[in-house]
Amino acid sequence: MFNHAQYQASPAVTLTNRQWPNNAVTHAPIWCAVDLRDGNQALIEPMSVGQKQTMWQLLIDMGFKHIEVGFPSASQPDYDFVRWLIDEDQIPKDVSIQVLVQARDSLIERTFEALIGAKQAIVHVYNSTSPTQRKKVFNLDKQGITNIAVNGAKKVLDESKKFPATRWSFEYSPESFSNTEVDFAVDICNAVIDVWQPTNQHKAIINLPATVESSMPNVFADQVESFCRGINNRQNVIISIHTHNDRGCAVAAAEMALLAGADRIEGTLMGNGERTGNMDIITMAMNLYSQGIDPELDISNAARITSTVEQCTQIPTHPRHPWMGELVYTAFSGSHQDAIKKCLAVQETDQHWDVAYLPINPQDLGRDYQSVIRINSQSGKGGVAYILENEFGITLPRWGQIELSQAVQRFSEKHKREVSAQDILNIFEGHFIYTQQPYALGNYQLTANKHAKNESEEHINLQLNGQDHSLDIHGHGEGTITAFCDALSQKFSVTLDIIQYDQITQGRHTSAQAMTFVHMKINNQKYLGVAVQQDSVGASLGAILSGLNQFLLKRINIS
Repeated sequence: MFNHAQYQASPAVTLTNRQWPNNAVTHAPIWCAVDLRDGNQALIEPMSVGQKQTMWQLLIDMGFKHIEVGFPSASQPDYDFVRWLIDEDQIPKDVSIQVLVQARDSLIERTFEALIGAKQAIVHVYNSTSPTQRKKVFNLDKQGITNIAVNGAKKVLDESKKFPATRWSFEYSPESFSNTEVDFAVDICNAVIDVWQPTNQHKAIINLPATVESSMPNVFADQVESFCRGINNRQNVIISIHTHNDRGCAVAAAEMALLAGADRIEGTLMGNGERTGNMDIITMAMNLYSQGIDPELDISNAARITSTVEQCTQIPTHPRHPWMGELVYTAFSGSHQDAIKKCLAVQETDQHWDVAYLPINPQDLGRDYQSVIRINSQSGKGGVAYILENEFGITLPRWGQIELSQAVQRFSEKHKREVSAQDILNIFEGHFIYTQQPYALGNYQLTANKHAKNESEEHINLQLNGQDHSLDIHGHGEGTITAFCDALSQKFSVTLDIIQYDQITQGRHTSAQAMTFVHMKINNQKYLGVAVQQDSVGASLGAILSGLNQFLLKRINIS
């Protein structure tokens, strides 16, 4: 039964004079990737040893300095993986591995056993603190829950003293912090801090999890700011955040938590995790990047990141995934394509990025512009022209863009699919470059005469080659094109008017150097002609002849 009345809103936090709404994020947090523990335990099929090693290498290459690698006291594969990292000397000197353990003596002992020989490591101990957990799971009051945390903290400290060669860091999480009374969370964490006695040289990490996201991000920010106000020895405590995505707000909650005083963020690449997932580090880091803030992670190879995550988790990347999805930098809409094309044309390399519909330069992530504009029935002239120009070096005049886009739209509607770059080239050639030619351009000779009025007149003598015969034609006019049109008009008894004429120099379509576009009317009927020649005059004459050939074939078919 779908019944909203069975639920109640999360209680708001009473916080006067809150400061976080006035703050700004100016630098990257300390990142901790939990793909190999939290992300791994959320998979239908946990990672194999090889997959873990592949994920580990990606995280190292991206620049993570804190990496949670497992729960060695609860899983033999996790234990073995931790041993592989240490025994095979896989951990860079500036990287700390992190392991999770419940606040239970036997599990803590097993955890330290797994870490023997590590140069530095973070032991992350936790216990549940929310009213629901206290009353329904553990049947303990606040003091009983606090005793579990304090005993766990003491055990962690005692075990660490047995291995003085390792530089130890301690982390405590009041699990379900977001569903715990803030004052109780402060009290229990202060009790743990009193045990560990952190210093500026040996800080403690207090991690605040939204184990189940159950409130709006601003409420979580209030909780974090309130907690930071009440915690003891704040200058020697690193406040860490671990949000989940049950409400779809894990990134927003983590960002607001930074405003509220947090120093460190735990999450996974691409947001894999229990239920709807963990906080997506890629999204949050790229959010910073797009605001001109160094995320201090290398996210420049989107293809490697997505393929590695997919390989290791067996979870495909959604095409609309923020920043990483296949389609997030792609425009199908005609108006969007036109705006992108115009902005890219004037974007200078030494300017701040400012392109409509593209919040960052896709090339920063290893994407090329081929994927920025893709064509379907919703696309317009700007997108079609962009593809033709960038893929084949053919720059269409505006009237040609309109003509071609209409032909491409008809193609897409007919075939009910996206139109590839090769499709567009084929449509362009079929629409503009007429291959059926009753006549081909032969030799021609141009001469110029000056009248008494100092006006110049062109004369053209030209040969048209048919399949089984040739024609010699003559014409004159105030320029080469006018003279050629005069010759054609006389020979074929037609009225020929040039409406639009454009010429470009290009070299990618063929080895030719000149391409001419002509929009003409022959006996008041529209024809389009394009020709590619080594020289501009030949291209001009060829384009006009292409239009005439279309007229002649049409006249033959009608008769």
